Amino acid sequence: IEMAVRLVYRRRHGFNTASNKVKKVKTPGGRLVFYHLKRTSKAAACGDCHTRLSGLKRLTGAERHRTAKSQKTVNRAYGGSRCASCVRGRIVRAFLIEEQKIVKRFLKQQQNQPKSTKA
Repeated sequence: IEMAVRLVYRRRHGFNTASNKVKKVKTPGGRLVFYHLKRTSKAAACGDCHTRLSGLKRLTGAERHRTAKSQKTVNRAYGGSRCASCVRGRIVRAFLIEEQKIVKRFLKQQQNQPKSTKA
């Protein structure tokens, strides 16, 4: 009868908490050991609607600092900061506001012109 292998934490923190997660790994030498897992960070979120942004990796602050800019953004206006639907909404809103300004200016010009009377 073979005894079960008793695994012990490899660091000084000896409690099963969120910051001390481990997985069992069998080494090439045949030993069973704990590998300490890194905590997963939140995915990047849209600043407007708070949905998760696609095309970006889940990076911690230090990893984000070390990573190249091409891997932290997507090729679009506000890429890596706002989602595509929010950017589309911003563009449409800006276009409609400009259109509204043009219409106001046109109506003001029509009011200021003297009305010609037919004789």
